[in-house]
Amino acid sequence: MATVVQPDKSCTVNPLKLSQPLGASYAAMGLDACMPVMHGPQGCASFGLVLLVRHFREAVPLQTTAMNEVTTILGGYENVETALVNICKRAAPKIIVLCSTGLTETNGEDIVGHLTMVRQRKPELNDTELVYVSTPDYVGSFEEGYCRAISAIINAIVKPLPAANRQITLLPGCHLSPGDIDELREIIEAFGLETIVLPDISGSLDGHLAPDWRGTTLGGTTLDQIRAAGASIFTIGVGEQTREAAQTLAAIAGIPFEIFERLTGLEPNDRLLKRLAQLSDRPVPSKYRRQRSRLLDAMLDGHFYTGGAKVALAASPDLLLAIGSLLHEMGAELSVCVSTTTSASHARLPAREVVLGDLEDLERAAVNCDLLITNSHGRKMATRLGKPLMRVGFPVFDRLGNAQSCHVGYRGTMNLIFEIANLMIDQIAQPHPGRWPLPQSSLDLAATAPLTK
Repeated sequence: MATVVQPDKSCTVNPLKLSQPLGASYAAMGLDACMPVMHGPQGCASFGLVLLVRHFREAVPLQTTAMNEVTTILGGYENVETALVNICKRAAPKIIVLCSTGLTETNGEDIVGHLTMVRQRKPELNDTELVYVSTPDYVGSFEEGYCRAISAIINAIVKPLPAANRQITLLPGCHLSPGDIDELREIIEAFGLETIVLPDISGSLDGHLAPDWRGTTLGGTTLDQIRAAGASIFTIGVGEQTREAAQTLAAIAGIPFEIFERLTGLEPNDRLLKRLAQLSDRPVPSKYRRQRSRLLDAMLDGHFYTGGAKVALAASPDLLLAIGSLLHEMGAELSVCVSTTTSASHARLPAREVVLGDLEDLERAAVNCDLLITNSHGRKMATRLGKPLMRVGFPVFDRLGNAQSCHVGYRGTMNLIFEIANLMIDQIAQPHPGRWPLPQSSLDLAATAPLTK
């Protein structure tokens, strides 16, 4: 169990943590024909929009109620009404997810009351689902905003329905890419099960060329699919952040659930396939037995380069656990771990301590490490330290292919091992004073590994 440490700093330098409203908006982008709206000043939406566009390199729909000095003092009801009416006229979304910000939360606005009054005054909004998410950005993080949004969507839309045989609901964490979600859907459906993914960014932010532009999200979980989630026979959550949403589904529709703390690595994927075999009453398909064998071979090949390496890792709690646990299993040492917020995931992390801090904390502690793992905001730090950087999480804006990256399942875990091992091989091929050299015995083993398996 890792000890959680809170640095005694007066300010944040090179921030790692992102805000709750952005996390909630990100969840809304996994819903089809949806418009996320931030109830606050224009800057709140603008900065979030920049990060999303740079990461996915796609047009991203995100609106704001454009609060200003006057409406902050007198109240933002008129801004909410005007924004909702204009959005419905211009984009005709099926769902609007309204996220509060620090400004409106501090002001103490009754936003639920605002929405009730707007419904009464503007009957043209009755054909649109309105979901409100309380996400003050002065507390919490991106991951918590995402979690709150899924729970709010389920609370507002899902109702209990007669069970649909062989239908399950998948709740992906915000650390999963569209490629990850595609991989998990393929695995589940290989057992003959039908899947409702909530939310499904693999349909909206997967990098496809859309035939048109409606002004809303193009693809994702449809409104009918969200409603149908009340008929699922089981819920699978990926990441501790999905527990609250799974519990909400259980409370509304009595659906049993299981939370997989990660699906990167051998053992958790074994558990997933075992669970799917039980739910479907079918054996594990032969192709996954083959993939498991390939992963074992990749772990054998890769551990020569990761064993003994000191790693500095900064990410959101569930992503930190997924990558950190795999590295530990591959013989690496988690020398420095920095996270964004408190989470039950930290208790499972195989490290001495987790610092709830920023990238400055990572840089100060990573001087003697061999590999840095964090988002693109760590690139200058890596240059200063002269260390290799593996980019993970959000945002990654100086590399292509974020939507298609896959680090879950047997196949995705194998890909991740190769990425990490290849970075370490580059370090061996280009020795530098102070950088990690493999012991000679390990080098010999690595060179002869294909002959000794």
